[in-house]
Amino acid sequence: MGKEVFTEQYYKGARIMNIPNELLYTKTHEWVKKLNSKEVIIGITDFAQQQLKDIVFVELPSVGKELKMGKPCAVVESVKAAYDIYAPVSGVVVKINQKIQEKPQLVNEDPYGEGWFLHIEISNPIELNSLLSPDQYRVAVESEH
Repeated sequence: MGKEVFTEQYYKGARIMNIPNELLYTKTHEWVKKLNSKEVIIGITDFAQQQLKDIVFVELPSVGKELKMGKPCAVVESVKAAYDIYAPVSGVVVKINQKIQEKPQLVNEDPYGEGWFLHIEISNPIELNSLLSPDQYRVAVESEH
């Protein structure tokens, strides 16, 4: 058996959560993948996309925009409402996922893959230390219910 790549939890036989072990998380349901010491990819978690239901529009910042940790950096609209997405770290947007602007349902279909939001060049790597581990995120989500 190899190392477990992600954890799925079940409730009465239905999949309720996918939390990849190689990512970091925020309490506001964003995920962070470290590409190297200066760049990360961010998106929203499986739990977040399940709560939003059918995503119909994603507004992303432009490349070059400076982001501040904890401040809104994108907007997701679902059939239910519009929601702010918060920057998990401070830095500069170096790449955006134009695919999700053209096909927003990718965020629902593949939140950790094709549904990523931004690449950020981190301005303060120490901020990564304040993000949640997969286990900490799982506990935070479970405490919401």
